[in-house]
Amino acid sequence: MSERDRIYTQGQGPAAPFEFSEAVVRVFPDMIERSVPGYRLLLELTPLMVRRAVQPGSRIYDLGCSLGAATLAARRAVGVDEVEIIAADTSPDMVERCREILAADNSRVPVEVLEADACELPIENASVVMMYFTLQFIAPERRSALLAKIARGLRPGGVLLLAEKLAFELESTQAWLDTHHHDFKRAQGYSDLEIARKRQALENVLVPETREAHHARLRQAGFDQVIDWFQCFNFAAFAAVRGEHGD
Repeated sequence: MSERDRIYTQGQGPAAPFEFSEAVVRVFPDMIERSVPGYRLLLELTPLMVRRAVQPGSRIYDLGCSLGAATLAARRAVGVDEVEIIAADTSPDMVERCREILAADNSRVPVEVLEADACELPIENASVVMMYFTLQFIAPERRSALLAKIARGLRPGGVLLLAEKLAFELESTQAWLDTHHHDFKRAQGYSDLEIARKRQALENVLVPETREAHHARLRQAGFDQVIDWFQCFNFAAFAAVRGEHGD
């Protein structure tokens, strides 16, 4: 069981920029479930797509794996032979705790947890790549190259499962969704102070983009099909499929 997230309950002056520190690791499961509407359902649906997309003798990658929730969901869905999972995160505290969590899981599907930057990690022989709320923390100028690398590393018919917080061009739409997202957080027990300080901490650290920007970049990266399969308020997920015939 993780601790209750109380990181932003107090403080004076500007909140420090958000980082995946040891303090965040301790409360991360509680933090993400109370901050991202639909997160639990997203994880519950993940095995359905992994089970259909995973190919024998291939790899599954979980980029920005945090504590391995998506890795566990994918691991339990594998029903074909000779599949291995590579889970990677840049936070050493996340990686250490993720290894402990996965070691306690009784699946026979091998998992290697790496402390690595997704932009530098080779992607090879993949049938599934997952990036759940990871791309938004990567500098915008690095995103196109990362997605192109993923597309090249996927087998024909392989899929990238990408979940992100969205931005919206229409100000009224953005305001409506922000308001309801904050209402969701209040319903989870966060105070207005916590909401305000967390938002301040994430400014210029989490950089969301529009749905249209995601679609355009995924197409440009080499994916043949981009499917919107999930949205809850301003959080959404896409499935980007590499064509059956590859390049």
